Formats: sequence, structure tokens, C-alpha cells
Amino acid sequence: MAFQGSLAELHLPDIIQLISVSGKTGVFHMTDGVNRGQIYLHDGQIVHAQLEDLKGEEAVYALAIWRQGEFRFDPGVDTPERTISKNNTNLLMEAARRLDEWRVLSKRIPSTDTIPEFVVPGSREGQINLNTSEWLILSKIDGHRTIKAIAAGCALSDFDVSKILYGLITTGLIRLREPSSRPPAQTLTPAPQPAPASARSTAVDLLARLNRVREVCNSVLGSVGESVITKHYLKARSDLENGAGGEVIDEAVQQIARAASILKGPQMTEALLTQIAKLR
Repeated sequence: MAFQGSLAELHLPDIIQLISVSGKTGVFHMTDGVNRGQIYLHDGQIVHAQLEDLKGEEAVYALAIWRQGEFRFDPGVDTPERTISKNNTNLLMEAARRLDEWRVLSKRIPSTDTIPEFVVPGSREGQINLNTSEWLILSKIDGHRTIKAIAAGCALSDFDVSKILYGLITTGLIRLREPSSRPPAQTLTPAPQPAPASARSTAVDLLARLNRVREVCNSVLGSVGESVITKHYLKARSDLENGAGGEVIDEAVQQIARAASILKGPQMTEALLTQIAKLR
């Protein structure tokens, strides 16, 4: 007989503990909107778990912090896949610890579907010292990716990325915004037509301007900003080659300026923007 209920009323570590003491074999199915996860037990021991691309222990820990959704246990279902060797006690203790930690993180990070973006401070002076993990996360922030997408791009768990972002949010370097609730309207794309000579000339001028912007940014920020500059330069160049206008250069400048504020402080951002303004 299936055992089911709400994750808002019973948290996953408690649910698994109830089932595992009976020595049952079966599978837990967890659903939260479009998200689906499974945890398999064999003779009461957790042997395999999966949530999207996550498998094994990390999948258990990711499912353990779900605070809403539904669960169902189907007995008698086994799996040949074995991705977990840790005993239930240690596994569930770690799951419970992460659940407690997530309660703290969720005060500033309500969902991994939110989008991190840079904050340009107006009063902080000097450089900001960041560790390798923080740099990795910052390199993925573009104002469009969600926390979940950033985690996937860094090959880290949502939980680990959220912990890093929590510190950056607390210090005022990053803020979160909700993704747009309304997807952009789909339009039919007309067959491409040859661009008139004036348009081609404009595109060449914009590419030249973008290249000058990159040169100035590299000159002002040096090697410490090279990866951020290259990332936004390549995106803007691709957009220009696909017919976008000068606004993509302005967007690239804004993103690089935000990164410059974090890398070297507001004064460096002002110097950078002053130099770029001379290019117009």
C-alpha cells in the first residue's frame, strides 16, 4: 500500500526514517511543481537517489531541503543502480543539518529560481577580497541566469551556490530579483533580407566601437577583469552580428562596470566609465 502526504507537513528526513526502520524496499517519489525526484530504498537502506541531473548523496540533500510539494512511497520497487554507500544514519543527519541551514538561507534566498544581479555600491571604498568559489559564481552572473542555472553552469549543487550567494547578498554585493512572470511574446521571424549599405556601415561602426570599449576596459581593469570583459564582449559581438543595435554595447558596459565596482571599488568604476564616455 502506498504511503503519501505533503512535504510541508512532514520533512523528507523524518519521512524516510519512518519507512527505513521497517526494512522496506521501495521508492519515494517527490514532486514540487514540474520538479521530480526519487529516492530508492533496499531493505530499509537508501541505495540510490535522483533529482534532474543530480544523483546519489547530493540528490538526497537537495530533496531534503524541499519545503513544499508532495511525496509518495511505492513499496516493492527496486533499482539495479547503486549510487549511495553511506549508511542511513549519517546520510539523514547530514540531510537534517542542511535542512536547518536552508531555513537560515531562505530568509534571504526564497527560491533558487530567483536571478542574482550585481549591486553597484555608492559609498564603499577599496577592493573586495573574494575566494575562488565566489569568483566562480560571480563569473556566471549576467542578470538573466537563475541560481539554479548558475549552479548547473558551475557544476555545483543549488545548496552550495546559495550558501556562497548568501554571503555576497549579506555584504551588499549581490541582490536577487524574481524572474519575469510573463514570457516574451513569440513572433514569426521573416526571411532574412540583404542589409542596405547604410545598415552594413552602421554594423561595422558598432563593432569598431565595441572593440574600442574592450581595449579601454582591459587597459583600466588589467588581467583581473579579463574574464568578465571577454564574456560580455563576446555576447555583445554576437548580438551585433545578429542585427542588434548599440544598446547591447551599453548593456555590456553596465555589466562590466558592475563587476569593476566589486573588483576594484567604485572609484575604479567611475574612472572606467569616464574613459568609455570619451569614445562617443
